[in-house]
Amino acid sequence: MELILASNSPRRRELLSALGVPFRVIPSRFEERQEGSSARETVLRFAAGKAEEVSSRYPGAYVLGADTVVCFEGEILGKPKDKEDAKRMLRLLSGNTHSVFTGVCLVGRGTLLKEVAETKVTFLPLSEEFIEEYVAGGSPMDKAGAYGIQDGGLAAHYTGSYTNVIGLPVETVKAFFKEVHLC
Repeated sequence: MELILASNSPRRRELLSALGVPFRVIPSRFEERQEGSSARETVLRFAAGKAEEVSSRYPGAYVLGADTVVCFEGEILGKPKDKEDAKRMLRLLSGNTHSVFTGVCLVGRGTLLKEVAETKVTFLPLSEEFIEEYVAGGSPMDKAGAYGIQDGGLAAHYTGSYTNVIGLPVETVKAFFKEVHLC
């Protein structure tokens, strides 16, 4: 049985590779449009949209789609538009607790499995100097909430799945794979 990851994210590829299930990457053409939904609804809709779009082109395969956002005080923080937006997000999160939501969807062969994982992350207080240097390094520019927890120096602690914050809740994916006998 073929497995396709409907994402170009290097972090998702790395996390999925660690599960030992062979897969190939085919990025989705699904267009993400915010529609005033909650963070949970948004990530689930986007993950399903990505998986279903690729599945329509490869109907015999299982397709895994995922989408991650950071949510702070009701504001959804996706990938920053530019460096100033990244700095704004980091200032918002500094010293505060936020939620990271990842929607995961597995479709194919008559299967449709969907779930949302949530992890609470509490940031350390970040100095303006740290924010400037972190953004100048480029790491925040392709990440929801303008940060990668794996970069270090940001989170004081978290509750929930660490891999969810990176972009793919491995525990959820493993459960999906067991249900369809992929592992």
